[in-house]
Amino acid sequence: MKKDNSPTDLPIADEMQAQRHSRRHFLAAAALAGTSLATTGCASIGLGGGVNPGEIKQGSFMTSDGVKLSYLESGRGRPIVMIPGWSQTAAMFQDQITAFSENYRVIAVDMRGHGDSDKPKHGYRMSRLATDLHELLDSLGLSNATLVGHSMGCSVIWAHWDLYGKHRTGSMILVDQAPYTTIPPGMSDAEKADAGAVFTPQALFDTAAALSGADGEKTTAGLVNGMFFTKAYPAQKLEYALAQNLKFPRKEAAKLLVDHCVQDWRDTITRINVPTLVVGAKGSFFTPASQAWIASKIPGAKVEIFEAEEGGSHFMFMENPTKFNKIALNFLKSV
Repeated sequence: MKKDNSPTDLPIADEMQAQRHSRRHFLAAAALAGTSLATTGCASIGLGGGVNPGEIKQGSFMTSDGVKLSYLESGRGRPIVMIPGWSQTAAMFQDQITAFSENYRVIAVDMRGHGDSDKPKHGYRMSRLATDLHELLDSLGLSNATLVGHSMGCSVIWAHWDLYGKHRTGSMILVDQAPYTTIPPGMSDAEKADAGAVFTPQALFDTAAALSGADGEKTTAGLVNGMFFTKAYPAQKLEYALAQNLKFPRKEAAKLLVDHCVQDWRDTITRINVPTLVVGAKGSFFTPASQAWIASKIPGAKVEIFEAEEGGSHFMFMENPTKFNKIALNFLKSV
């Protein structure tokens, strides 16, 4: 592996480079952002809560298998539960927490291993993360919640729907996740486009091996600096995003990445029957076609695709929070 951590140092990046020539929408760019909000217990950390708008509090709850999960909470009203993507943190939703909490009760959770939550050696699979979400909803007594998932957070929502159905769920906002991330043998080009698949099995396992090995932090830096963001994203925010990613131990992160990426959620998506907003971006490594496919399978679902030039990357909610928040709030008012 080269020491400059360029995206071509990584198995997935090699695979993506090849696919760029055959898939016009397969682009490398995405954005994260935020400011660390860490504190302990339920102490106020200053912004919006269940709790007063304009104040954020950090709370926690214990799962049935003894793992303490941290969450940020702000505002009052109908609940919004936000689930970050793979290796990301609740704090990265700061712009959304601040905006949404003016009219809603917002809870952003750090999944096990992530952010300020416990780092157990077990449970890094989608079914357990879905159970963690189920237990969070029950623990806080939430009902008619809008579940907002980014990237792997969408997979957590889909796993939750698969296992528990509509339980406490009133609507969904699904942000830029492929229905099926890994390309199985025999998948046609049309299926690849609809599914948004980006990994070959070999590239997935090679990337996981690099993450869990001695160069795990360098591999992560290559992903964050070379694939997740647009070139315009400020260096200091890249540093912040990398630090947030590295809160998740690399061996466990690699294990979860594999479990996440081999799941095929297409049959689950077709059974969703609550109001849904799907958000994608032309600068993401997931095709806009895959996001349109998701919306086409959910009755009445709406889809919004960001242009690459307007911060339309995998993390468009950080790169262009003004537009993202406006779209999301308009949807929330309609449900």
